Amino acid sequence: MTETIESAAQDDARRQPQPHEAHPRRRPRIHRAWIVAAVTFVTIIGGAAFNSLPGLLIDPLHTEFGWSRGEIGLAVSIDMALYGLTAPFAAALMDRFGIRRVVAAALTLVAAGALASVWMTASWQLMIYWGLLVGLGTGSMALAFAATVTNRWFVARRGLVTGILTAAGASGQLVFLPLCAWIVDEHGWRPASVTVALAALVVVPFVWLPMRDHPADVGLAPYGGVYVEKPAPARGAARRTVTVLFKAARTGPFWLLAGTFAICGASTNGLIRTHFVPSAHDHGMPITAAASLLAVIGVFDVIGTIFSGWLTDRFDARRLLAVYYALRGISLLFLPMLMAPDVRPPMVFFIVFYGLDWVATVPPTLALCREQYGEDSAIVFGWVLASHQVGAAVVAFLGGVARDVFGSYDVVWYASGALCAVAALMSLVIRRARAASGAASG
Repeated sequence: MTETIESAAQDDARRQPQPHEAHPRRRPRIHRAWIVAAVTFVTIIGGAAFNSLPGLLIDPLHTEFGWSRGEIGLAVSIDMALYGLTAPFAAALMDRFGIRRVVAAALTLVAAGALASVWMTASWQLMIYWGLLVGLGTGSMALAFAATVTNRWFVARRGLVTGILTAAGASGQLVFLPLCAWIVDEHGWRPASVTVALAALVVVPFVWLPMRDHPADVGLAPYGGVYVEKPAPARGAARRTVTVLFKAARTGPFWLLAGTFAICGASTNGLIRTHFVPSAHDHGMPITAAASLLAVIGVFDVIGTIFSGWLTDRFDARRLLAVYYALRGISLLFLPMLMAPDVRPPMVFFIVFYGLDWVATVPPTLALCREQYGEDSAIVFGWVLASHQVGAAVVAFLGGVARDVFGSYDVVWYASGALCAVAALMSLVIRRARAASGAASG
């Protein structure tokens, strides 16, 4: 009898409205978290549209305005550097002002920079429009955006969602590179820039209407979790971001991780993404063909990242990084010999191999940050990501200067291959977490 009364009381309790709801609501057939994740995926693709453009416009801008490739590379480097340096603070901004406001403002900045470039007449305008405006905008939609959405809206399936959202950047490259290359080839660079601006603006309503900052805004628990109240806007998050940087900078592993990831950025975004198309065009390859090869890199990028994550769970992350950088360096040394007016099997092999290795370094680098810095690892990884973009920015600029000075990109490929060999050695000397923590405490 007592058990029956207790059971009835429990049933009554279940029927009572939850504290956060005036009335009980039926669980939706599709959890709102998946809608938010889909909007995030589309938003990252829209933001990735601009990243597809710089390498396609170096030759057209050089031809029309007479600007040196070094000047154009400097604008691209400003964009990449700001992308990286904004990323550690993006999560703090989202905690303070909300995801929707920050991302909508970021997309508007990207659109404004891309549209304004249509009327530019001087290289300093290129640096403001492409470098400053687009750099700040895309930086606010970097990995911090995906990480914030995943942490707030998901408890179950976080790994799956993180992988999908990380792949959105590569998907954007796959979608926009061939399209923008065709537009540049058939109609000129200005319509391509307008296309990128429109892609950013079209996404803004999707962010503002279905997106919500927190599950509690719609009276839901995160997917796979329990209901929690929405926290108050965080203050001092930016200060903590800087504090963690100074704390990590006192340890050796931070500089080794930042150094290797800077070389990673130099040999991917700064080198291949920025200079592969103009380099192939120097050898007579059509822009559309070279851009299609970069798009193929985006396909195998997704496969390589997922497989690298699987390997990271099973093998020493240091050794994986050493292998990745060594193989990347060897492939870059062979690249000048593969350039030709048409696409041949050896070049296809390089593209597939390089795609598999493109961001394969991310899972082991993130794992080492987690191993070394524990609860501060996400912020530390944000700063390591900033070094990635700074490395990309330096090579985006110096690559253009080298092309102006030497008349070809060959020296750039060889120098980047040597840098990858240095990164492989640096990966092997990263100390174990126990030794690193001891050094930090000392």
